Parts: sequence; C-alpha cells; structure tokens
Amino acid sequence: MASYRLYCLDRRGKITAAEWIEADDDAAALSASRALAKPVACELWLHNRMIDRIEPTPV
Repeated sequence: MASYRLYCLDRRGKITAAEWIEADDDAAALSASRALAKPVACELWLHNRMIDRIEPTPV
C-alpha cells in the first residue's frame, strides 16, 4: 500500500491544504480522491510524480 498526497490548490495554484490517501495503486488513489468531492482544484501525487489533476466539484 502506498501513501499518496492530495494537494488542494487556491486560484493561483498555491497549496492550501493536503490530505494523505492510502491506496494499493494509482487507480484506487484517484478514485478515493474524486470521492472526496472537493470544491477546489486538487492534485494527486505519489512521491515526485503527479498522478492527476482533479477539477473542483460544484457545490
């Protein structure tokens, strides 16, 4: 199991918050990240590799 980081970004792309997600692979981590339904853009990272950018979920 790997420790992924989900970084939440402000409008300028600066990190405002972070959450750790434990998952077996990239697909599971991405699914868990999207399920959080954040109202801001986020990026999912594993070490120094960005997995995906997740667009905001409308409120």
